Amino acid sequence: MEDASPSHTLLPFPPQVRFLEQQNKVLETKFQFLQNRECCQSNLEPLFEGYIQTLRREAECVEADGGRLALELTHVQEVLGGYKKKFIFPSNVDNNYLHKSDLEGNMEVLIEEINFLRHLYEEETHILQSHISDTLIIIRMDNSRHLNMDHIVAEIRTQNDDIATRSWAKAKCWYHSGCEEMKTTVIQHRETTHHTREEINELNHIIQRLATKMENTKSKDTMLETEVTQSEEQGKAALKNAKFKLARLQEALQKAKEDMACLLKEYQEVTNSKLGLDIEIATYRRLLESVSSSRSRVMYGDLHVPASQWVTDSICSTPCRGKKVAVSTSCSVYFE
Repeated sequence: MEDASPSHTLLPFPPQVRFLEQQNKVLETKFQFLQNRECCQSNLEPLFEGYIQTLRREAECVEADGGRLALELTHVQEVLGGYKKKFIFPSNVDNNYLHKSDLEGNMEVLIEEINFLRHLYEEETHILQSHISDTLIIIRMDNSRHLNMDHIVAEIRTQNDDIATRSWAKAKCWYHSGCEEMKTTVIQHRETTHHTREEINELNHIIQRLATKMENTKSKDTMLETEVTQSEEQGKAALKNAKFKLARLQEALQKAKEDMACLLKEYQEVTNSKLGLDIEIATYRRLLESVSSSRSRVMYGDLHVPASQWVTDSICSTPCRGKKVAVSTSCSVYFE
């Protein structure tokens, strides 16, 4: 009875011992598998280096074109200043054109960045898919004790399937989230590009309208210059004709003045001659009257006429400036 009791107490231990040995073997196998398994390394460094080299080349090109672009900017600013002096542009044309240029530059940069991110996403997805796989571990043990390993293998397989499923779910979730972010970014960029194109079309319409106005203004300017030239020529011809007529009128005026002076001189001479003749006529008339009166007095003996009787208060019938004359029988004439 004493020998049987220990054997009865040891009966439950062999299954536990076999289970512990199996667990130990499984753990050793996992440990070796994890030690021999290489870490998942991504091959993305060349991709980043290529993108960095591309950015450096673009930066070098921009630096190399800096001087030329500065000269072009100066030239464009001078031309724009000339256009501003000649024409009146809307106040928002410069801002719209600068905003258009900025949007075009940003669009090119965003397209390049989207292409790079898409390529990077494809590379990372390919690397993750290449490292995500189901792992099946076969453990060989001494089955001399006829241990039942099916349950252990099924459990390990279940664990591995669970791990693979979780990894696949995580990768799929990450993939879908990345796709959603990319879709959102693409939609935003598409909307930005659409607005940019609309602004570009609007600016093109404004430029065409301004070009049409510029052509109309140039044609009007040409017509006005032609009219001004014709007016100047007509004015010069009219001024020349007026100067010629003025010279002729001045000559005619001078000649008329000379003729007037001659006529005045002749008129003065004629007036003087007429005055002398009027005086003589008045003198002779008085003499005749005196002679006739003296004869009549002598004939009748009524009156005695002196030899030298003065005749006064005689006024010429012709215009003699209203002067009185005195005439004697001896033909003496006095002017008062």
